[in-house]
Formats: sequence, structure tokens, C-alpha cells
Amino acid sequence: MKQLSTRWGRQLDASHVLQEYPRPLLVRNSYENLNGYWDYAFTQNEQPPQTYDGQILVPFSPEAALSGVNRQLQPDEYLWYRTYIQIDHHRLAQGMHLLLHFGAVDQQAKVYLNGDLLTTHMGGYWPFTVDLRDAALACDSETALLTVQVRDVSDTSYHARGKQKLQRGGMYYTAQSGIWQSVWMEYVPAHGITSSEVTTDPARGEVRFAITHLPDTYDADRATPNHDHCSTPTNGDQLLLSLQIFAASEQEAPMKDPGEHFALLSQRPVIAEFSDFLPAETCSDATSVTLTLPQEQCALWSPEHPYLYHYIVTCGEDRIAGYFAMRTITKEPDEKGIMRICLNHTPIFLQGVLDQGYWPDGLMSAPADEAYIFDIEGVKSMGFQMIRKHIKIEPQRFYYHCDRLGMLVWQDMVNGGTPYADWYVTYLATALSFLQIKSRDTHRRLLSRTEEAGRQEWEQEMLATIHLLKAHPSICTWVIFNEGWGQFDTRRMVQLAHEADDTRLIDAASGWYDQDCGDMNSFHNYFFPLVIPRDKQKEQRVAVLSEYGGYSYAIPEHCTTDDLYGYGTYRDTDSLQAAYEKRQKETLTLIPEGLCASVYTQVSDIEDEVNGIFTYDREIQKLHRSSESEVPGLR
Repeated sequence: MKQLSTRWGRQLDASHVLQEYPRPLLVRNSYENLNGYWDYAFTQNEQPPQTYDGQILVPFSPEAALSGVNRQLQPDEYLWYRTYIQIDHHRLAQGMHLLLHFGAVDQQAKVYLNGDLLTTHMGGYWPFTVDLRDAALACDSETALLTVQVRDVSDTSYHARGKQKLQRGGMYYTAQSGIWQSVWMEYVPAHGITSSEVTTDPARGEVRFAITHLPDTYDADRATPNHDHCSTPTNGDQLLLSLQIFAASEQEAPMKDPGEHFALLSQRPVIAEFSDFLPAETCSDATSVTLTLPQEQCALWSPEHPYLYHYIVTCGEDRIAGYFAMRTITKEPDEKGIMRICLNHTPIFLQGVLDQGYWPDGLMSAPADEAYIFDIEGVKSMGFQMIRKHIKIEPQRFYYHCDRLGMLVWQDMVNGGTPYADWYVTYLATALSFLQIKSRDTHRRLLSRTEEAGRQEWEQEMLATIHLLKAHPSICTWVIFNEGWGQFDTRRMVQLAHEADDTRLIDAASGWYDQDCGDMNSFHNYFFPLVIPRDKQKEQRVAVLSEYGGYSYAIPEHCTTDDLYGYGTYRDTDSLQAAYEKRQKETLTLIPEGLCASVYTQVSDIEDEVNGIFTYDREIQKLHRSSESEVPGLR
């Protein structure tokens, strides 16, 4: 393939890679970014390498051009990383934890400190944290060797993989591996805050916090808390818990540096607060606090007015900042009895766009924080107010920008399963969907779900996805399965998802293999006249066109391959725009019949796929907003 680069990749400063605070929902001032050059090596077995092959730029996978490696990890190989970290023994002696955070490592990671194995993590799309305190205390030096071993079998097994494929082509993309999201660490006091889950009730103006803490488990023989300088409690002590909510703001500048963020928050008016002492021994449990916002301060979040409320929680020595929004997502009948998607109890037609989240120089890793902003603002300027994040989990920064810029998100679960029978889940399924013939999800072999271990793993990862992302107000829908890829036990998965989060809608089976469950009658249509499929659950579900369009137009100097993949090929921007506008108009005519959302394919070109609004390198915008994209008012 021809290598393309983005403007952000060309401007990348290797000594300052993705330095923005990675976790805007839980901000702490103690923060050390570990992105940058690490040593790397490929090996044929699990034994640590005697020598390393060179340096890799973390957090870009070795397959990505920005990593400087340009080599694919094979299923029978191992990839090793190493770097040195500094240890602050003074803070450890005061009983503090040293938390090491990985945004994502694809697929299996083993983490070592000075050669001792600390943890093993499976799952290439989910973050994990390692508490280094005990291992760091055992280190005599102020410098410790951090090593990570990676194995990635990609699409040769049942593990979650999204659009990655070792033999890329068509609608599947270059498989990547290794560390592909930010790595960072922070010192946290004993009883420090590990999460602050927020649920809101806009009708009552209530905000409920569930605050969880780290355990106070340091070894007194190895760590000696200094209570003259540290308020970490011992048995019988109490912790002061305080909480402040600040007035809402919208379209705020992106938060980058945590110190500046806390300083800015301190200048805002406080509209609700709480303060009380907690017995130290209760801090192993979640602490619940409910606050009521003044009625005149209760501003509802929407794409037009993305109001965010920031807050600060202080617990003993620890202090974190987060944010939330007041908004509701429901399905309600309109005056004709047609079920509609409602935002804050007002019907809304969701014009969405499919977003794969790939970049020519970073693959699944965006080359810069500004790249996310470019995509979100770009599609919003086109008239889209919803993104369907397609079978990929992004870093927290992506969702943060959707939260603050006012972009609703449908979040797909990452698909897994053994290699797919394309004749069944793609070609035959397309024909059956046109004929409105439904198939059951009990065909484990045809749907690539024969392994019990794979089904259990996917179920756990679905719940982990919801837990990870449900605090983001931009997310309004969970998409459980896509086009039968690894689909199984759909009704049970929908029930589990509802139990994990009953505040959002669920698209149980996007495309086909609908099992008459979930909140949506969800269909894809790339080739046929547009009609809403029959639905046995019409009185309970909304109709959504969850994929359509995908019109292709290749601009050779902005393409990576000569192979073209899409759904209809055009030779110039005028014919492409005309086809797009015609399909948009046809789509909007279905609104009176009950259509509640549409998802156009897609944000950008990707490798063989040239059906993007933008070219793969984001240099040219191929489609533009038109009057045909304007949604008529809903009543």
C-alpha cells in the first residue's frame, strides 16, 4: 500500500506525543505521561529478548507508520517493550499507591517490573491499571525497568478484533498490535478515589454520586506513613469528603493540563456542595451522595447546547475532578402513536454517520487530539448530530470531545468470534434482509460462536464496555451485534445490557439477524429501494436505518491502494454529491412512516474503502452539506 500521512502526523513531536490528560472524567493533578520512545523486540518464544531491535514510538502500534517500526506482529510471535520509570520512594513511604495505566494493548499483555510479573490482561480494546506500589517498594534504586510482553493472534481466534484482519482488504483493515493508547502513571493516597459514577435525574434536578476508593493495604514493615505530613488515616480515623458542583458551561475549550483545569474550576461559581466526615473503615465500600441543583441552574444537554457540569471531589488527601450532563434518552409515541427517539422527552431525528476511527499513519491510534476534533466538527458541519462508533472503542478523549461539542454517539460493542462465513453473514444475509426473511441466532457454527470460552469472554467485555463508557452523556445507544458477526444469545445479551445501564436505548442487531428484541428495528440498506421492514414489536421499538450510502469516489493521490471498495462508484464530486443528496432525500421521506434515525457510511476513506466524506488523510472533503439534509420538524 502507498503510505499516506495526516497533517497531525507530519507535525508530530516525538518528545511530546499525545500529552493531553487521558481521562477527563476523573482528573487528578498527579500525572506522568509515559508516551514516547520505548525499546522494542520481536521474539519467537516467551523468553525475554537478550537484545532489542530498536525504538518504537508509543502509543503507536508497530504496524503503524508513526511507530517507526512498520512490521506486523504474527500470531506465533511475541512483541516486547521496555522503558525505565522513576520511583519516588518518599511518597511510597507515606503509604501512597503508584498506579500505572494502559489505555489499551492489543490483545494480551503481561506487565513486569524489574523482571517480576505483575499482571496479565486480555482484551485489546479495554484499559487496565496496575498498582506498582509493592513492587516499587522492593526496588532499591530510584529507577525501575518496566517491561511489557504482547501477543496478538488477531482474527485467527475468537477474541474481539473489530475490523482488523491479517489479510486486509475490502471492508477489513490492516491488523495492528501492541500498545495503541496512552500509557501514564500517577501517585494516589491510600483511600484515594478510583471512580466517581454519576447518575442524573433532570426532572428532579438530582445528581447522585457513587464514589469508590482504593483499599488501605500497605505493609507497615515496608511503608511508614508520616502523619505529620500526610493525612492518610489509620484505624479509627475519619476522612473529610467534600463535593462541589460548578455552574454549567457549553462549547468550552478542551481540557489538556490538569493543573490549569483545577485552577479554572476554582474560578467558577459553586451551585451545589456537600461536606462530611467518613469513618476510614467504610472507605472500602462505595460512598453515595445525592445533591439537588437549583431549578434555575438546571440546563439540559443537547447537540445545540452541550451543557456540562464540572465537579471536584476531595477525600482526605485525594482530589479529583469530573463532569456530567443533565439529559434523558427515551423512546416515546408521538401524537400518531408512532414510537420516536426522544432527547429530553422531545422527539429528535438522529442523522448519523458511521465512524470506524482509522488513520493512515496511526491506524487505530489518532495522530493527535486535534484529529478527533477535526472529525467531530467536520461531520457536525455537514448536519450530522450523531456518530455511530463502529465496532471499536476509542480513548476517553474522543468521547470527551463528543460530550463538550454536542455529538451524540451510538457505541458498538467490539465484535469477536472465529473467522466469519461471509457467504452467510454478508451475501446471503443481504438478500434475506431485502426479502424480510429473518434467521435465528442459534446457528453457532454459521455465526462463528462455537467456543464457550469465546462467548463468555465477549459477554464480560460487553459489560466492561458499558461500565467504561456509560458516564459519557454523548452516548445514547448501545449497539450489541453488527450484521451477525459473532452473534449469539441476543435476547439474553440485551437483558444484561439493560441491567447494566437502563438509561440508554439498545440496538440489539444492527443490519440483520434481528431477534425481535431491544429498542430498535435496525436495518442496513446499500442496494435496494428504501422501505422500513416489518416489525412484530412495532408498538415498542423505533425504526432506524443503521447503515446506508457508502458511495465511492477515489482521488488517486489520496488513496493507499488501487483496489476500490464501496457501494456505488462515482467519477467526480458533482455526481457523488448528486447521488448523496438523492439518497438523503429518499431517507427523510421515511420519517412520517416512522423512521427515527439514519447512519451514512462513512466519515473517511480507509485503505480499499473510498466511501468517506473525507479522504483517508483528511485532506479533501468529498461531500458537503445540502438542503436535502435538513430534517423536517418532529411533533
